[in-house]
Amino acid sequence: MTPTLKELYRTKIVPEMMKQFKYKSVMQVPKLVKISMNVGMGKAADNVKLIDAVVAELAAITGQHPVITRSKKDISNFKIRIGNPIGVMVTIRSDRMYEFLERYIKIALPRSKDFKGVPDKSFDGRGNYTMGIKEQIIFPEVDVDKTDQIHGMDITIVTTAKTDAEAKALLEYFGMPFKKQGA
Repeated sequence: MTPTLKELYRTKIVPEMMKQFKYKSVMQVPKLVKISMNVGMGKAADNVKLIDAVVAELAAITGQHPVITRSKKDISNFKIRIGNPIGVMVTIRSDRMYEFLERYIKIALPRSKDFKGVPDKSFDGRGNYTMGIKEQIIFPEVDVDKTDQIHGMDITIVTTAKTDAEAKALLEYFGMPFKKQGA
């Protein structure tokens, strides 16, 4: 079964973007490549069980087992040694990526506190969009009663767009709620 956003991309977004940006070929139309999620847990140096909880949460959110990132060098000020677990990351592609993006846009983002839209200034100049989330409990897959600690995460949406304008248009067609200018 094809994800809804993937079908939307094929049937509506590609023709619209070809008209808007005057592409000569369908292959020039930007597309999603992957979505990477990263949770930094500096407090995990003291309590390793926090990492296990974050791994379980990210696995529930993405449907894919995350990787534990480890320290590459000693940092004495933060009591971190080489090899200590300091974060968790996961990269999703293909159908899971489209399913996650749909759940994120339609369910998770509206559950954020005082949500007025995502900033449109978070593009990197090469068509990729990164945003931070302050609370992981906006995802319905996370059980608030079983959560030990509220933490944030970074989500990066990687596209094949050459410019930020193309990437923003692509994400707007997918339904990403950008903040209105002046708001």
